[in-house]
Amino acid sequence: MADREAVTLAVSDHVAWITLADVQRRNSLNPVLVDQLASACAQVARDADARVVVLRAEGPVFSAGGDLDSLGDRDIRWIYRGFEALESLAIPVIAAVHAPVIGAGVNFVLACDVVVAGRSAAFDPLFLDVGIHPGGGHLWRMRQRVGEQGTAAMVLCGDALTAEEAQERGLIWRCVEDAELLEVVGRLAAKVVTRPPDLVRRTKATLRIMRALTDPKNAAEIEQIAQDWSMRQPAFTEALARIRERVRGRSEAS
Repeated sequence: MADREAVTLAVSDHVAWITLADVQRRNSLNPVLVDQLASACAQVARDADARVVVLRAEGPVFSAGGDLDSLGDRDIRWIYRGFEALESLAIPVIAAVHAPVIGAGVNFVLACDVVVAGRSAAFDPLFLDVGIHPGGGHLWRMRQRVGEQGTAAMVLCGDALTAEEAQERGLIWRCVEDAELLEVVGRLAAKVVTRPPDLVRRTKATLRIMRALTDPKNAAEIEQIAQDWSMRQPAFTEALARIRERVRGRSEAS
């Protein structure tokens, strides 16, 4: 099965670059790509040097969605292993989308914490066009991003979004010029790296807990537990000392 390199992983300066590289198959969700993506995520999870993930792709299509030749071979739930592996990572995952995302490939976008897209990107679920119901938590995650009406428009009515429209509706965080995509994503990733790793992980974990809460009082209590924990960590003590030193320096200079 591993007769080709469908996914590559490189870690540099605490950034784990995961690249969908199955260009010949348009980065479709075939068994080789899915297995290699899940394996890459497992490697990242074990790598203490990795503090943030950037997901990107090669070729004219970010992902063409489900591989139709593979869908009838076995239980379809295998197709979502890669998305689940991405979504379960404890560190932030940023997507750099350079081209159209089609069908189940839109789940890549929904599995990432932050999505930046170039103007050449587009987003079209297309599930119903091939006679299949959305899966892998697609509707739940899409509803969190664009609301119930937006989900209905995209999934039921086939209203595909350009990158600019996706930004306006909240499906992605930012739309940028194609040539600026990796630079913008690189800056976001570099900013994550400068922050205390344990604090970043704890904050992402709290964000996940918030998905299930409806009472703001409960949310505040959970945040307070995490905030109290953070104030007992060396990173807080060191940051506070640096701030006080800067303030003292300004006072002496004036």
